[in-house]
Amino acid sequence: MEYDWEHRVNTTSGTVGWRERLLGVFHSAYQPTDPAAFREMMAALPILFDQFTFVDLGSGKGRTLLLASEYPFRRVVGVELLPALHRVAQENLASYKSEAQKCFALEAVCCDATDFSFPAEPMVLYLFNPLPESGLRRVMANLERSLRAHPRAVYVLYHNPVLEHVLSESAAALTKRDGTHQYSIYAFTKDSPRSG
Repeated sequence: MEYDWEHRVNTTSGTVGWRERLLGVFHSAYQPTDPAAFREMMAALPILFDQFTFVDLGSGKGRTLLLASEYPFRRVVGVELLPALHRVAQENLASYKSEAQKCFALEAVCCDATDFSFPAEPMVLYLFNPLPESGLRRVMANLERSLRAHPRAVYVLYHNPVLEHVLSESAAALTKRDGTHQYSIYAFTKDSPRSG
């Protein structure tokens, strides 16, 4: 609530409609990222932000996109399945004002995360446990195909990593680099060994 009040945006779960709550039972319940937790995760990334694009799968109302804009990413992209949450995210991106903002190339896309085509550029992929296991496996298979076609540095920041075994088992040659009980950071660099 404090974040929304300070920035005059609507990112809390309190105003999520019954339909979106019901769909959340089958996908992942809407829960915005805590600003302090997000900043802790960003501090753990060993990157030059201006060389990376930030992608949030399951971006909801866009709070994480706004938080990511405090860093000088090339651009920030959010992917949300539910049209009602996507519309709110677009409104939030349009009205957001902050002296801390360093990235102004913000985009919200309404589509299924399992069908999203990853940008062929260095990327930080943010996951706040947005999908059931089958969906996460499809996302990781898409990421693997993207990395084969366009080898590049990619960091996967997995918040609330309840399905971490899916990333560990991925054939995308991801290596766990850091983490706590609240998040895990996986990396793929162009120099990572490729699995058969």
